Amino acid sequence: MTVRVLKGSKQEIAEKVAGISGEIHEAIVFIEEPSDAPPATVEELFAEMEPYMVHVGNADYSREALYTRMEGE
Repeated sequence: MTVRVLKGSKQEIAEKVAGISGEIHEAIVFIEEPSDAPPATVEELFAEMEPYMVHVGNADYSREALYTRMEGE
């Protein structure tokens, strides 16, 4: 499986997706809300992505743990 990040206008992204060979199973789309709508909070964004996130056993997902080098790194 290959992961790609496509950026551009809706038309540009659609053209890039149409040009990809192989089968596409899923896409995550970030939609910029109109300026009169309140922006989504970080918590809301992560809540929407929760079903697609991987959590392993007793792993420490804190910011400190993610950015601290472990022995051997």
